Amino acid sequence: MASANVDESSSAAAKGDPCAYKLLASCPHGLRRDQLSVVFDKLYDRIPHPDADLENSVNELWEQRVRKNGSLYNGMKFRYGGHSLQGEDNGKKYSKISLNVGLTDYRTFVGTNLNPSWANFLFPSDDNAERCQHMASPLGNGAIVETSDDMILVLQRSENVGEFPGYFVFPGGHPEPNEVGILSHQCDTDVDSGMINKKISDEMFDSIIREVVEEIGVPAESLSDPIFIGISQREVNVRPAAFFYIKCNLSPEAIHHFYSDAQDGYESTKLLALPKINAYGWTSRMPGCHQGGYALYEAMLTVKYDV
Repeated sequence: MASANVDESSSAAAKGDPCAYKLLASCPHGLRRDQLSVVFDKLYDRIPHPDADLENSVNELWEQRVRKNGSLYNGMKFRYGGHSLQGEDNGKKYSKISLNVGLTDYRTFVGTNLNPSWANFLFPSDDNAERCQHMASPLGNGAIVETSDDMILVLQRSENVGEFPGYFVFPGGHPEPNEVGILSHQCDTDVDSGMINKKISDEMFDSIIREVVEEIGVPAESLSDPIFIGISQREVNVRPAAFFYIKCNLSPEAIHHFYSDAQDGYESTKLLALPKINAYGWTSRMPGCHQGGYALYEAMLTVKYDV
């Protein structure tokens, strides 16, 4: 498994702090579609924990959740299994990134990453992929969306959502296996693995556009093609998320008009357009992985990336 090339923790990385984060990869110069590739293989699937009682708790916790909420759906997700970077190291001007991706599902995410005993699933290692080998680790995504007047779009989560109600977040979600026709690992030798890898790498970019459109309501045509800027991981629950920079050619006023009809508007109660420089400390009200997303964006600003 590839080790993380960047290992930076926030100063708030105290144990149990939901706002603490780690940057697993930082690409401040930004990477386009043709600079991100994927290696999809069952080698990057989760490894069951050898402790039988701990492993059994995965199913037990899921069954408890389903009894409380019968609408829960066990959807398939892509699992983050590490990455490798090509290019400079000191200046972090990387030319390419390759993501190692397996499969997992929502049930296993609830039973490992969201398990009250989540820390017991961790393997003692300095290598992040090895450390998280017993976790579901579905790869999430998030977008730093700049408006036409250089403000940043932030959502305030509804009080009815399961995770971090009331917190500020960037729009985002997950790349979806079903969007590219992947239901399982293909064992057929006739399957073109290169074609599958390309579909998944495109889904990394296509999915974040979908999330922005669904959560904010703006038309896809108003958004630039996403630029990959890195991977952040929340310290609590070790949840990873890929972050992208997107430019929207609309003003905040126009965007608020679209937000009122957003498809996934029920997940949030408010859309804010905030200064791109953290002058008011608004990121302190974000979960760790999103604070990490802002740190990736700040790094991008320091190199004056120009789309």
